[in-house]
Parts: sequence; C-alpha cells; structure tokens
Amino acid sequence: MANGWARDGAVQDQIDDSIKDAVRNARASIPAGASATHCDECEEPIPEARRKAVPGVRTCVKCQSERDKTRVHSGINRRGSKDSQLR
Repeated sequence: MANGWARDGAVQDQIDDSIKDAVRNARASIPAGASATHCDECEEPIPEARRKAVPGVRTCVKCQSERDKTRVHSGINRRGSKDSQLR
C-alpha cells in the first residue's frame, strides 16, 4: 500500500537505503594495513593484544573510545512523512 504520492514499496526502499548507508559507513571505518605501535593521537604504546585483535589499529583504547563518542551519524532524512519533507 502506497502512502500519499509514494509508489508501492517506497518505504521499504528508504529503509533498505538507510541500512546500506550504515553498512557502507561502518565498513569504511574499519582500519586496514599495518598496525601502529604507538597511538597516533596520544603517542602511548598500543598493547600487542590490541594490535593482534584489530589489524590496522592506529589508536589506543582510550583515544578510540573518545572518537566513538563524537561519531556523527548520517543526517539524511528518509522518513516519508509530510512534515519531514517540509524541513
């Protein structure tokens, strides 16, 4: 069943696109390459166990935790309500 002017399946398409964007962003944030021996931000040594667990790691646990707190999610508004289309 379509909502307003939307075609059948449009809401599911919006949900699918949101999920694809989230997966793409998550994959892009996965480190790659050789791990650093010292944190890029605070220069503290990165423990061997962390370097083995997360290949390509560039930050210590403390600095990575701070980065994760400030991570911004997609600002794309894919809701189909009329109110959201007016914003």
